[in-house]
Amino acid sequence: MRDGFVKVAVCSFELSLADVKSNVEKIKKMIDTGDNEKVNLVVFPELSLTGYTCGDLFNSEPLVSASQEGIVELANYSAGKYPLVVVGLPLKYGNRLFNCAAVLHDGKILGVVPKQYSLNHGQYSEKRYFANGKDLKGGNNKISIAGKVYPFGNNLIFGHKTLENFSFAVEIGSDAFAPNPPAANLTLSGAHIIANPAALSEAVAAAEQRRMVVGSASLRNACAYVHSNAGAGESTGDLVFGGHKLIVENSRTLAESNAFEYKNYLTAVIDTELLARERQVRGFGVYNNENIRKLVFTQKKNEVSLKGRCTKSPFVPNDLSELEKRADLIMNIQAHGFKRRIEHTNSQKVLIGISGGLDSTLALLAAVKTMDLMEWPRTDIMAVTMPCFGTTKRTKSNAEKLCRLLGVTFEEIDITPAVKQHFKDIDHDENDLDVTYENSQARERTQVLMDLANKHKGLVLGTGDLSELALGWATYNGDHMSMYAINAGVPKTLMRAIIGCVAKNSEAELAEVLQDVIATPVSPELLPTKEGELSQLTEDFVGPYELHDFFLYHLVRHGFGPQKIFRLAKAAFDGEYGDETIKQWLKVFIRRFFSQQYKRSCLPEGPKVGSVNLSPRSDWHMPSDATARLWLDQVDKLP
Repeated sequence: MRDGFVKVAVCSFELSLADVKSNVEKIKKMIDTGDNEKVNLVVFPELSLTGYTCGDLFNSEPLVSASQEGIVELANYSAGKYPLVVVGLPLKYGNRLFNCAAVLHDGKILGVVPKQYSLNHGQYSEKRYFANGKDLKGGNNKISIAGKVYPFGNNLIFGHKTLENFSFAVEIGSDAFAPNPPAANLTLSGAHIIANPAALSEAVAAAEQRRMVVGSASLRNACAYVHSNAGAGESTGDLVFGGHKLIVENSRTLAESNAFEYKNYLTAVIDTELLARERQVRGFGVYNNENIRKLVFTQKKNEVSLKGRCTKSPFVPNDLSELEKRADLIMNIQAHGFKRRIEHTNSQKVLIGISGGLDSTLALLAAVKTMDLMEWPRTDIMAVTMPCFGTTKRTKSNAEKLCRLLGVTFEEIDITPAVKQHFKDIDHDENDLDVTYENSQARERTQVLMDLANKHKGLVLGTGDLSELALGWATYNGDHMSMYAINAGVPKTLMRAIIGCVAKNSEAELAEVLQDVIATPVSPELLPTKEGELSQLTEDFVGPYELHDFFLYHLVRHGFGPQKIFRLAKAAFDGEYGDETIKQWLKVFIRRFFSQQYKRSCLPEGPKVGSVNLSPRSDWHMPSDATARLWLDQVDKLP
């Protein structure tokens, strides 16, 4: 539960229809499982004490009485057990019967929630048996169960006594499909998790509809949605139930068991702090609804394992088909944005410095797509390679091949004499391989491109990426500057993946070159080579880009501090990087992220492609003089 992490479980079992005693025993076993695994919240299906398809038996006194006895027995059984438990059952309130969910914890019934909308389901018409919870009057109702009274209504939010973000509410089954579902008001009133005990039958496209409803609810309400659907044991008279379960957080599916898989126990870890920060960023204020009743519970704070919770590459989808869709979308964003810039400025040519590395390769591919979109000849792209002291045979060869295979104009300008003359002009010893030695080359390349752009009435296309901008790994007024920064929204890890997708769909010769570009270590190639081979590796100096992209995502997207980022990184990169290595590069990232803001404050414009962007105009507003002390102090305190 530290850092806002809460473990939840959705459970089902082979239900015995109308046999409350048998179902109680099966629920007890799953409560024990949740207790052993220290699950915070366990959700069972709708009417799980009786079964959803009991029909007119719901009007039978023995079944309703047995349900009351069963829920009291389960409440007593929960004494000393760790989880909160949501169980579905029929209960009488006044002279009417309601389809309810009871919340149990540590020997008590904390509250009871009725279903708001009873639906018609043919043979299993709910309205035949159950009243609408929506019709309840008053905001302080109580229900009597076995001689004791408990809070009853659709206005209940259950919250941890000391963990403010661990709060949940309940909406039952098809209430989620209503035009104004209960979750909307409950999340506005402070609930971060919605538990949905359900009994929704299977049919063609039914599972897709549930995914859509659950996913959109979690995104719209910035909440986690825990959906537990009825499965084996229900009557199959007209309907069949498949036990489809979903745990979704802010539209991201954390866990799912498909229909008829009958995975009776499914868990996931929810980040309630992430949800709270998402609401903060979106201006999702808490609506102080006087009608809402907040019921407080205590639960010992327990360490939650994050194994499987984090992905190493938050910018890169794990699913290949999803990755290909994203790659295509990003290149379309780049091409259409650049097309508009070319048309507006009446430019006639595109100038790009081509090195044979990742950044210039993606920029070139996007430029080619732009030319094709505009129906301009690809020869209007002038790709210029500018070898100097650190240029290698491998990258130069790849640059030449790329330009030939893509059909763009290729030009080579050796800047070595110009840089040496510059050293003389500023009285710099060319044997002194310091930052002046390196940056003079980067600025000379930019000057060449800018002047060629003037000469040919063109635009200089920038190649720098989001990861480099975060680290400030760019020469100020060198590769830092361009007339359109087409890669500014693409991090290094995603850039590799996009080029890989292009390679997959390219002819063999082009695919081979692109794969070699991906395999080439990242280097600025500014220091002298040894026999034409790389002598300078970026990641040896600033650290692995896969770590920096991970840090960047969680710092900018969610506003997490070093302590939580470190914990997430440990889980994501378990077995690949040790604690000291992660801590070392996290400190480097934070120090550079703060100290290099001045470079980002005057960036050229470039297209936003994802939720993390560092444009000083629209996405990341940070003073260049902000100090990193608070963040670095947290890093120093890490174990």
